Amino acid sequence: MEIVLIVVSILLIAVVLLQSGKAESASGAITGANDSLFANRKERGSELFISRLTLALGIVFFTICLILGF
Repeated sequence: MEIVLIVVSILLIAVVLLQSGKAESASGAITGANDSLFANRKERGSELFISRLTLALGIVFFTICLILGF
């Protein structure tokens, strides 16, 4: 089970690094550029897939950690 946890954690790290930067609008809020702060930006295609894969891997990682903890 520990090997599965290691594999899931490596995949989770890789998928998180593949995601596009969404913090650009947050940095604009700090500097006062609020033109794109409330823009509706939907994820499409590969961005949506990577986002859902990140969520699924996070849930699997959390579940495995809980199982190993008890």
